[in-house]
Amino acid sequence: MIVKLRRVITITAFAVGVMAPLQDVRAAETVLTAVSGFPKGAADSQRFEAWVETLNERGKGIVRIDYKGGAPAIGSPFQLTGRVASGVFDMVSITGAYYTNVLPEADAFKLSELSAQELRQNGGYDYIAKLHAEKGLHYLGRHTEGIPFHLYLRDGQKLEKADLSGLKIRVTPMYRNFFVSLGATGQSANVTEIYTLMERGVVDGFGWPIQGIFDFSWEKVARYRVEPGFYSADINVLLNKKKWDELPPEARDFLAREMIALEKTNAELQQKNASEKARQDAAGIRAIRFSPAEEKKWLDTAKEAGWDGVIKASPEHGPALKKLLTK
Repeated sequence: MIVKLRRVITITAFAVGVMAPLQDVRAAETVLTAVSGFPKGAADSQRFEAWVETLNERGKGIVRIDYKGGAPAIGSPFQLTGRVASGVFDMVSITGAYYTNVLPEADAFKLSELSAQELRQNGGYDYIAKLHAEKGLHYLGRHTEGIPFHLYLRDGQKLEKADLSGLKIRVTPMYRNFFVSLGATGQSANVTEIYTLMERGVVDGFGWPIQGIFDFSWEKVARYRVEPGFYSADINVLLNKKKWDELPPEARDFLAREMIALEKTNAELQQKNASEKARQDAAGIRAIRFSPAEEKKWLDTAKEAGWDGVIKASPEHGPALKKLLTK
């Protein structure tokens, strides 16, 4: 009995000795809950999800991201930023169009003509970060850019010029002003409803980046893609400011470094634009191209409508953002 007891004590002591370092590491590791404004696994979430995996591998003992998934499964994308600001979640990957209800100036991000790296050099990043801080958010950076939006139309709705009169278009705050200014009737709807709305002819078209069409099988209901593309997809990473301020300096430095490293690879996203366009062409989505004059009208209207909306929503910060975000 004495021998057996000694063996038990020895094994227990060994187990405690092995587990103690693991427990110490876990205790020192900060856990942040994160969500995405897009469905889990979708094109607009993949880059963030891959980055989270990288963070969890490189940040062992420093910080770990507990990824909860994306909208709409975890709630409306238009509510996620507010939930991060209030502390329900710690981090969110989201486009500016989905949180103008929290930060009206976020509508300007789609209009940026400068890269995330350039904004860090010209003061744009600091200005944007200050606006977020006033809303209880920490702006970490932008991990997606340079992906143009297009208008997609159902069969029978081919355009000859930059005029959307009589068309019903599914819109978001990102391009509502643009489409409406060209005569369209805007209709709001959840992303998951677009297929059915197009199939039944309830809407004649919708706006979406060149990437991501196949995530929702929209190639089956979209027959035309209007060229050229307009605006630029922006997907940003935000944190609850109080949570950010409470993080150990090592964790804040780690997250900031990893975001800057990710931003430096943003240019790679543009390489996929051409392949996605070819894929759409192969699926039967035909390109609509205007005359030079109509193309100019299309792009000029997009830019003017975009900035008019930003400045109207934020007379104080809109002009400053235009100066910082355009060349």
